Amino acid sequence: MASPQPRVGVVTYPGSQDDRDALWALAAVDAEAVPVWHEETELPDLDAVVLPGGFSYGDYLRCGAIARFSPATTAAVAGENRAIAPQRR
Repeated sequence: MASPQPRVGVVTYPGSQDDRDALWALAAVDAEAVPVWHEETELPDLDAVVLPGGFSYGDYLRCGAIARFSPATTAAVAGENRAIAPQRR
């Protein structure tokens, strides 16, 4: 029995590199690659999130600062915290 196709979001920040490469690579391994713009306050239903590193022109354009405070980054961190929170019974 084949496993279901995972849905993986790839966040795009202004000036980020490799987000399109990540989308292509995920599709190449039969994952459903879902583009996510950095200003989205809620992430779609996803199994994983890719936060591409590397910014064109270094960080002269302050892309890293934009990424740090973007709503999509906040949503990804909140989702991670929910996923690793201990289950209470």
